[in-house]
Amino acid sequence: MSQDLPEHERVLAQADQRVAAFETHEKGAIARLQHFLHVHPTAIPALVLLLSVAAFSVIAGDRFLHPFNFSLVLQQVTIIAILGIAQTAIVLTAGIDLSVGAIMVLASVVMGRLAVTEGLPEPLAIAAGLGTGALCGLINGTLITRLKLPPFIVTLGTWNIYFALNLWYSRSETIRAQDIESDAPSLQWFGEAIDFLGAQVTYGSIAMLLAVLLFWYMLNRTAWGRHVHAAGDDADAARLAGVNTDRVLLSVYVVAGLVCAFAGWVLIGRIGSVSPQAGQTANLDSITAVVIGGTSLFGGRGSIAGTLLGALIVGVFRNGLALSGVDVLWQEFAVGLLIIVAVAIDHWLRKVSA
Repeated sequence: MSQDLPEHERVLAQADQRVAAFETHEKGAIARLQHFLHVHPTAIPALVLLLSVAAFSVIAGDRFLHPFNFSLVLQQVTIIAILGIAQTAIVLTAGIDLSVGAIMVLASVVMGRLAVTEGLPEPLAIAAGLGTGALCGLINGTLITRLKLPPFIVTLGTWNIYFALNLWYSRSETIRAQDIESDAPSLQWFGEAIDFLGAQVTYGSIAMLLAVLLFWYMLNRTAWGRHVHAAGDDADAARLAGVNTDRVLLSVYVVAGLVCAFAGWVLIGRIGSVSPQAGQTANLDSITAVVIGGTSLFGGRGSIAGTLLGALIVGVFRNGLALSGVDVLWQEFAVGLLIIVAVAIDHWLRKVSA
């Protein structure tokens, strides 16, 4: 009967009828852990923070566990965490900003001199300081998006420019806390504290936590946040999807500058005065918090919550080691080691996406 069939039908009848199957390989424990940590970048800093608190509670004893000490750690990391918010948004776009500390100090100097030295009403002085930060961010973003210059080089240059402007406008003079208290007390408002279960929680620390919540929402629940992640993960793919990546980058740097200026206002409350020499290590501290917090320096992966955890880890390590009698030299050694380990883990996790 098959002899009467056309040749192509005879060939089909003799063909293998089995359905194609693909081999599946069971992921090992290490591969599953790698995938989990890639999807949840804040898991490692959260674990490190818990282990650090547990370790120093044993090493340093009751002094470390006292509520006042915890509030002191929170106060110490407030400025770093706020700058870390700005740095996180930029690093998510695969950029970096070395000028965040200079913008912060310049904005604080503008607020202080306008309100105290020039006698401008405090709301206007604060608005001018915030506007200064946004303008600095606009300059950074314009140079990066229009001239297509690397963010590292641009912000390295503007870091020196903003610092020089800061020294010029301030005349290298510090505005004393007494003068601010008498002429512009609202500049010190973030330094006031409330008692909470034996802890002294400043309004600056509360503002920092609220800012973390706000930017967590912006980066995870808005179209702007999704565009930020997309621009950092794969800029070419984002452009093909209709995202105006240059506009996104420009907005990120402007928002970052505004956040840095806000940090300048909080800084005045933290130290009580306006000093052109303040925040000397703020740039590196903000990057440290971002990296330890699990945000990838290659862009596209990370979170604001992780940056807060990273700042807290640095604060807990420095505080715990200080209470344990460890020299400052070795405190910085420990923080440097944490940075190297965090970058190594990020490199390991990037193999998942590769």
